[in-house]
Amino acid sequence: MHIFEPRYRAMVKSCLEEKSEFGMLLSLPKGVAHVGCTAEILEVAKRYGDGRMDILTVGRAPFRVVELFKEDPLLEGHVDYLDDREVPANPRVQRELVELFEACHTLIFDDYPKNLEGSAAEDLSYLVAATLPMDLLWKQQILELRSEADRQERLVAYLREWARIYRSQRPCVSALVATGTD
Repeated sequence: MHIFEPRYRAMVKSCLEEKSEFGMLLSLPKGVAHVGCTAEILEVAKRYGDGRMDILTVGRAPFRVVELFKEDPLLEGHVDYLDDREVPANPRVQRELVELFEACHTLIFDDYPKNLEGSAAEDLSYLVAATLPMDLLWKQQILELRSEADRQERLVAYLREWARIYRSQRPCVSALVATGTD
């Protein structure tokens, strides 16, 4: 994430000093989504002479905004942290999600995903949504679902359709690259 605005530079500096997380909300045409997640700063990848920086973050805890304070240049507010409902994931759906994730990852990045090993089964949906370049509104829908089973089912439906469309368009993209036309 490239941090360049002074208000975000100050926020990141504070988070690094206090070893705290910050909240992320999806910006929408008419405001912001009311469900977001906290982000932990894993690393400052690069610092620029003018104070800008590139940071590596990971999403941690989903939350729902209870009240937003808009006086400050940074949006701040009160949030309720969201717990998942205990609904067991369907093993068949989970297997299909892994297979679709591997296929889509390979189609997009020409490489097999390496981040599946050692990941917790209850975090599979978040890992898939974070890794693949999915539409942000789809990612928002995944974030708002309150069980891993529901998230996995929604992702399977999305990736089935996405893989079908991508495969049908890929020969056209490959032909354009091969001939040098645009």
